[in-house]
Amino acid sequence: MARKSPLIAVDTNVLLDLAHEDEACWDCMDAMKRRRELPRLVVLPTVLQELAHLSERGETKKARSLAVSALQSLLAWGFEPLDLQPVGHGIVERIGDEIRSSGLLPAAERNDSYLIAEAALCDCDILISSDRQVYGVDQPALRVLLEGFHVKPVAILWPKQVIRALGR
Repeated sequence: MARKSPLIAVDTNVLLDLAHEDEACWDCMDAMKRRRELPRLVVLPTVLQELAHLSERGETKKARSLAVSALQSLLAWGFEPLDLQPVGHGIVERIGDEIRSSGLLPAAERNDSYLIAEAALCDCDILISSDRQVYGVDQPALRVLLEGFHVKPVAILWPKQVIRALGR
């Protein structure tokens, strides 16, 4: 039986870093694309919403420009936008609320908790984030929480961890 390609999601900050030509993020992308089993790279609904919001209401002209660039480049960079069935959004909210109420993420980090929940609900193997709060989450505790909701635990890595694991 053929092994399926790994499903890898990225956080908003990774796409903004790619638009900003961040070397570590591009090295991370290159390392993944050199694998024998090419990953399926996806962008989750919360990331698309954040990019759309930033493109219109980013604090600076540069922030708005990077968000627009990321949105325009998603497909060219090899990313596939994903959406959820309507019932999935409710499940994401419940999981996200539990991630925050359990203290895995601060109460104010609603979108980050939804992003993790979306990645789990979509059966992602890995979520790549440059946000220390996201990649620094207590992953064993997160695994238990996600398993309690009967969704796939997702490994959260930052770009340099991917580079180290796969090589430059």
